[in-house]
Amino acid sequence: MKGMDSRRTIEHRLAIIDGHLTAIRKMLADGKPAVEVLRQSRAVQNALKKFDAALIEQYLNTSVAADVASGKTAKAAKELAELFELL
Repeated sequence: MKGMDSRRTIEHRLAIIDGHLTAIRKMLADGKPAVEVLRQSRAVQNALKKFDAALIEQYLNTSVAADVASGKTAKAAKELAELFELL
């Protein structure tokens, strides 16, 4: 069940990002001031950070945890090293 909750969280985060991007497109089409558009841009950036955090949490709780539990510690270490490199 935890996996489904994580997936819903990630999908919810994407919906938020999509909503902010739609708002930015409309604001640009409507000629809104740059400051207003930048506020929405910041909202997208914050939503992406939350998306990344939820995705990382899911990855650690599923893939990496499964590798550790099954004794595939070298694979888990490689996955973690790749993750740290990205961050």
